[in-house]
Amino acid sequence: MKKYKQRLLKKIREQIDRWYGYQHAVEQDEVIRFLHSLAGTAPTIGMEQVGKAAAAQLLLAEKRKRDTWRLPELQNLLFPLISACYEAEMDIEEETVPNREKRISSGDELILLIDDDITLLMYLKEELELHGFTAAIFTDSDRAMKAYYDLAPDCVVIDRHMKQENGFEVVVQLKELMQKKYVPAIMISADASRETRLDSYRNGADDFILKPFDMEEFLVRIRRQIERKKQLEELIVVDELTKVYNRKFLNPAYTRLAARMKREGSFFTLAMLDLDYFKKINDTYGHLEGDEVLREFSQCLRDNLRNSDTVIRYGGEEFIILLPNAGQKEAMEVIGRIKESFSAHVFKRPDHTSYSCTFSAGLMAVPPEQAMSVEHAIECADAALYQAKENGRNAIAVYRSTVTEPVEKVLNVAVVDDDPIIRTILEDVFRKSPLLDQYCLNIGLYPDGMEFLEAHPLSNRENHFIVLDGMMPKMDGTEVLQKIRALPNQHLFTVMMLTSRKSGRDAARALQLGADDYMTKPFRLEELETRLYHLAKRMTK
Repeated sequence: MKKYKQRLLKKIREQIDRWYGYQHAVEQDEVIRFLHSLAGTAPTIGMEQVGKAAAAQLLLAEKRKRDTWRLPELQNLLFPLISACYEAEMDIEEETVPNREKRISSGDELILLIDDDITLLMYLKEELELHGFTAAIFTDSDRAMKAYYDLAPDCVVIDRHMKQENGFEVVVQLKELMQKKYVPAIMISADASRETRLDSYRNGADDFILKPFDMEEFLVRIRRQIERKKQLEELIVVDELTKVYNRKFLNPAYTRLAARMKREGSFFTLAMLDLDYFKKINDTYGHLEGDEVLREFSQCLRDNLRNSDTVIRYGGEEFIILLPNAGQKEAMEVIGRIKESFSAHVFKRPDHTSYSCTFSAGLMAVPPEQAMSVEHAIECADAALYQAKENGRNAIAVYRSTVTEPVEKVLNVAVVDDDPIIRTILEDVFRKSPLLDQYCLNIGLYPDGMEFLEAHPLSNRENHFIVLDGMMPKMDGTEVLQKIRALPNQHLFTVMMLTSRKSGRDAARALQLGADDYMTKPFRLEELETRLYHLAKRMTK
């Protein structure tokens, strides 16, 4: 029965591909015949859901009075059928591997794996994701450290012996970053010597696991480290890098201040501050230099504020200040004084070069009689901050109802796959994804690599998210990936490679060429959605 199901799915793909490739409308009779045939054939060979979907869409099509279907209308009509076909393919895959557990969708806890053994990385990634984690894998420690800030992993696993570098050196470098926010590091090694174990702990590893290891024990020890991390985070409300309050302190602090100002009948102001061109500092001088700028900025805030004011690191280079008994005028004076002081500071480098840094600010003055949630106050301050940035940066803006709302950043999304079912399914996933909270999505669907390279705007300075099939006619997906990684703006491209479950070589090749992640087809959509969330963190801000 399996071969008949596969033949029917192939037939459906071929028909959809032909219709989607048309430059003209599709005849109503042709659509009716296709759906009618599927409604009868699919249940006969055990594909009940495909048959039900075809029957339901057949009824809708028959009610239609016009003689042709334009492509957008046809896509809407066929989407429930395409969804059912994709689920049927997943079922066939699970029939093929009956003894394998169903994959548990990847969870929020992210494990960073660093090892130059791609085979081991792929095995650990698969096992971790099977048990509810998300795994980001790197064969290059430099790329891992660059991604570390954006990924914010919950645990790091590092191999002791790598061809190009010493695992001890890697963990020492990462620990310099991780100490700013506790992230456990686990060293793995085939070297069972006492000295190797001791050196692992001396260099900052929180655990040492000898290879080969029992996977169940490996998972238990990772979970133990993550639980310990969570317990510590619950106790800490101070940002370790800047020594000001962290985001967890914001809600209770705002609630208490709003209640007090209402009792006293006084204004207070929420100010949102954002360092200008901070990413350029990280890219030019490194993240450690960026940390120094954040520390100096925090110190400048503390030096120029009252004891009653509250400073909170909201995230990255964004800070929020709560200013009690301060309306618009008073808050402008305070933030203006800080702006002058900080912009006058000169950061001197060991190579005798120097630079200065500025910030922009948005203010929301909250009247005592107005019940305003912290979320609303932040939205208003953020809109004013956007206006300050639009005014040339190194500026302060106050929220008014006429303040221009921020324009969403553009994310160019491309799905490059010769399978029309996959293209349609992925387009729907993107249109419902959390990426819409951050970006205006510009989605392009391409049946092959050549068409993608000819049509997609590769040279612009916006972010790109590419889902790329490894095996395609005309141009192999790995060739497209190589061309992307040769671009001068290749850092703006986040690439997920789709590979065949039958060959691990495809995934290994994709990682070697610079893919940010890979998934084997067919895949669970909820797993893809989780992967998109984590990959979005790695995009250029």
